[in-house]
Amino acid sequence: MAYKKDGLHAFKKFPEKLNLKKDYTIRGDIKPNYNNRTKLKSQDSKPMGRRQRNYEEKLISPERAAELMEEGWKRADLHVHTTCSFDVLPAKDLLPESLYEKALGMGLDFVTFTDHDTVDAYDILGWDREQLISGVEMTIYDPKFAGHTLHVNVFELCREDFSELTEISKTEHDLKGFIRYLKRHKLPFIYNHPFWFELRQQPDLSAVPELAKLFPVLEYNMHELRQKNELTIALAEKFGKGIAATTDTHSGGLGKVYTLAKGDSFREYFKNIERGKSYIVPEDLTREMLTEEMNTWIDLIFEKSQRNRDIKRYLTGIKPLDAMVRISRSTLLNYSPRLNRTTMSLLYMISNTGLPASLYIHSKENFAREIEKKIEIKGQK
Repeated sequence: MAYKKDGLHAFKKFPEKLNLKKDYTIRGDIKPNYNNRTKLKSQDSKPMGRRQRNYEEKLISPERAAELMEEGWKRADLHVHTTCSFDVLPAKDLLPESLYEKALGMGLDFVTFTDHDTVDAYDILGWDREQLISGVEMTIYDPKFAGHTLHVNVFELCREDFSELTEISKTEHDLKGFIRYLKRHKLPFIYNHPFWFELRQQPDLSAVPELAKLFPVLEYNMHELRQKNELTIALAEKFGKGIAATTDTHSGGLGKVYTLAKGDSFREYFKNIERGKSYIVPEDLTREMLTEEMNTWIDLIFEKSQRNRDIKRYLTGIKPLDAMVRISRSTLLNYSPRLNRTTMSLLYMISNTGLPASLYIHSKENFAREIEKKIEIKGQK
C-alpha cells in the first residue's frame, strides 16, 4: 500500500510490473558485440519522441557514433571523479587539471567533473574554462520519501547553488525540496545508478520506479552489471525519461562510454537527452573490465606510493583497496623498492587470474536477481 506526502510517493510494493525487452545490450564475455545490435538506418539520426518506445535503438556502436559526430552530434561523459573525491587516489594523473587536459585531448565536446559532494575541482581549474561544465555528485538520504541514499549529478551550478543544495541534502534531508530547487533554478540533473544501494542499508526496491519518475534523465553506468542497466532502460522506457551513459570513473578512464546529442550549448545538449533525442555508446561491468580496473588501481597505489607522500595516509573506505593501501605504505615496502615491486607483481598475478573479479561479480549478480524477481522481463519464462 502506498503512502503519499506532498506529492511524492514511496511504495512497499510495485504498483505494476515493468516490461523489458531482452538484450538491450549484447551479451559477451569481454566486450559488447555491436554487430548483433539493431542496425541503425540513416533515418535513425532524426529526432526521437519524448516517450520513445524503441529504446534499444539508442544503444549504438563507436563506429555509428563516429558517423553522428561527423554530422555535428556532441559527445560527453557525464560522471567523472577527480582527486577532489574522497575515494580517488591522490595521483597526478587524476588531478582535475590532468583529467581536463585528457578530456580535451580525447575530443570530448563538454567536460565535467562530478566529485562527491564537493565542487573544489572548479576552484582549482577556474569556473569559466573552455568547454568546462560545472558539476557535482550530491548525496541525499531522505528516509520519508526514498528510504535509502540516492546519488544525483547536478550540472551548471555555481558555488551558491552548491551551498544551498548541501543544506537541503545534508541538514534537511529533503528530497522534495532538493528537486524543487533544481527545477526552480533550471539546473540539469541525473538519477545516478538507480539500482545501487549503500552497504548496510535496507533498500526498498519498490521505491525506485517512483523515484525515477522525479528525474528527467537516468544513468546507464559502466560499472554496473548488464542486468541493472537493462532495468534502468526499462524505467526510462516506461516513464519517458532520457538515458545517459557514463563511466563513473575513479581511476582516470573517462570517455570509454559516452552520450551523444545535438546542441551548441550544454543546456541544449542536455535538453535533447531529456527528450530522448540522443544515443549512448555503452559498456557493462564484466570480469575482464573489472580485472583491468583492479590492475589500474594496483598501479596507482604501488607506483604512486613511492612518489606521492599523501598516499601514505590515504584510505578509500573500500575494503579491498584499503588493504592494498595498507600494504603499500608499510615501512618495509617503502624502504625496499625490490620488495615493493615483488608485492605489486604478486597482486597483479592474483588479479589476472580473474578470481577476485569473478567473486565480486557473483555477489552482485545475486542481488541483481533479487531485483529482477520484482520485475517482469518480457521474453523470460
